[in-house]
Amino acid sequence: MILLTGLWDVWEDNLLITGSHNLADDDEAATARIVADLHPGNGWAASFLVHDHKRAVQKAYDTYVSHESGSELIDEVHHFEPDRD
Repeated sequence: MILLTGLWDVWEDNLLITGSHNLADDDEAATARIVADLHPGNGWAASFLVHDHKRAVQKAYDTYVSHESGSELIDEVHHFEPDRD
């Protein structure tokens, strides 16, 4: 599983991906430890049952950003540009 972490930029309404963690599917302790360090208020995390960062970012875009008018997903980890179709 890939756990993506980041934050919502409340001024621009963009999702900034600042972390990508490859974890075992059932590693709840590691997930909890990583999520506990997120910025309070606008911190964001989501896990995806995929094996690479690119697919996780695409799923994050499709799930959380694509339906929001004017919002963007900005991948600050590997600078992947999601498919916007």
